[in-house]
Amino acid sequence: MPRINLLPHRESKRKERKLKFLVALGAAFIAACFVTGAAYLMYGSMIDAQVHRNDMLRVQIKTLDKQNEEINNLETAKQKFIARMEIIEKLQRSRPEIVHVFEEIVRTLPEGVYLTGIHQSDKKLKFEGIAQSSTRVSSFMRNIDGSQWLRNPELEVVQTTKNSGPGSSFTLSAYQVSTAPADDGSGPRAAKKQIRKASIGATGAAQ
Repeated sequence: MPRINLLPHRESKRKERKLKFLVALGAAFIAACFVTGAAYLMYGSMIDAQVHRNDMLRVQIKTLDKQNEEINNLETAKQKFIARMEIIEKLQRSRPEIVHVFEEIVRTLPEGVYLTGIHQSDKKLKFEGIAQSSTRVSSFMRNIDGSQWLRNPELEVVQTTKNSGPGSSFTLSAYQVSTAPADDGSGPRAAKKQIRKASIGATGAAQ
């Protein structure tokens, strides 16, 4: 029976399998490199896109900060303007009132009472004068109490004079009453309301 040597055949099969394994290993390495490169490019593109969005957000945030600063400046200017208008309104209202107050002082002043000084601090009036008697001072206080433009008389000092003849020097205080007519819709108060409405409308439009 002849003998067949299978060693060369097995060696060739082993070399063939080794070659296939190396080819498969090379193909797997190439595929892994390709996948890694594609993933790197994809993630790089995603990072670049996110950086671009972040840059756009920073620009928008700066724009909004600038707009907020402008709005705050406008709000501050509006408050200052309203404060000025309130002062003007107060002056306009007090201008005719002071005339009525002085007329009321003359009307409430009884005979035998002479004023030597009048001082005003806001709504408080301080009267200094001389009266023929303390009864005349009491009459002056009653007249003030029943006045339309003066109220709450308070006697601070009353004393008998010695060098300027008979009578009493006195000091009393009272408060001015504000009875100015309401705004008819064309004054500073109406203008303030229009400013507030315009501000609210601008805020709603901006939203």
